[in-house]
Amino acid sequence: MKKIILTGGGTAGHVTPNIALLPKLKEMGFDVSYIGSYEGMEKKLIEEQNIPYYGISSGKLRRYKSIKNLSDPFRVIKGFFEACSLMRKIKPDVIFSKGGFVVVPVVLAAKLHRVPIVIHESDMTPGLATKISIPCATKVCCNFPETVKMLPEKKAVLSGSPIRKELLSGNKENAYRLCGFDGSKPILLVVGGSTGSANVNNAIRSILDRLLVSFDIIHLCGKGKTDASYNDKKGYVQFEYAKDELRDYFAASDIVVSRAGANAICELLAIRKPNLLIPLSARASRGDQILNANSFKAQGYSEVIDEDDLNDDLLYNTIMTLYKNKDTYIKNMDKSSQSDAVKIITELLYKTAK
Repeated sequence: MKKIILTGGGTAGHVTPNIALLPKLKEMGFDVSYIGSYEGMEKKLIEEQNIPYYGISSGKLRRYKSIKNLSDPFRVIKGFFEACSLMRKIKPDVIFSKGGFVVVPVVLAAKLHRVPIVIHESDMTPGLATKISIPCATKVCCNFPETVKMLPEKKAVLSGSPIRKELLSGNKENAYRLCGFDGSKPILLVVGGSTGSANVNNAIRSILDRLLVSFDIIHLCGKGKTDASYNDKKGYVQFEYAKDELRDYFAASDIVVSRAGANAICELLAIRKPNLLIPLSARASRGDQILNANSFKAQGYSEVIDEDDLNDDLLYNTIMTLYKNKDTYIKNMDKSSQSDAVKIITELLYKTAK
């Protein structure tokens, strides 16, 4: 039995792709363990999967001035020695790193102990943790053709992002029942990211009456971002978030409005949903969502509106055009070679294992 350590944390995007790999890894006979931070969000998500979880010290690597820049290097050093101890205890055959700052001490420890490492970068441009990890890696998987050109030639693998299998098995009838819809209108699904987006929420609500002429709308608003004044709008339902029922909402939807996080848009590609992406502005991020969205637009998978350009008429007209041309977007997605990331990555891990 081959042993594998999965690592990644800090955001859901660094954890859910690891979870998506678990069924196939277990089917292939891997003995799976996970290394994350002591109390990061990854701890709860992974412990629910009933696999061994090991917490280590982790410090954030910042490009900006902060008093924590003085103490966090010591946390990383402590995490490195803890990860070294785990390498000796578990004796893994391969490491899979999904990103986040917790992976740095794990990757460095694995390199020291001569354990082969496969890393995955979701965004188009590698983040700081990935840049530190690349010299240690055997292979580097990525989501975008543009990213391949930024990576060492012999290490780059265009894999796409692992998608949870259950997202492909939704039941639209369940969604109709949960939302009180009868299926007489096409459904627009609005997703603002794992914490929701006030800007996207407000933009959709500002043209709600116009949209409801043509669509029933499922709106995932984010925690604390529902608005009770819209509860009686026929054809409009809002939720803070969705868990198991998300697959049913996807199955029922005809088009989707979404932020442009890498894992979110890879899910839309996998389930073949025509989409309008409104990426987080460069003022509020390092601009990775903008690059992600523009890549998907260039490949014919998505329409894109920059957040700074958002206005009522542009949003309404783009949604209507997206729906009118939805079959074209689906045909373009059907041509994608990035739709079976779980198979590509697990086979790569099996070959790479020492």
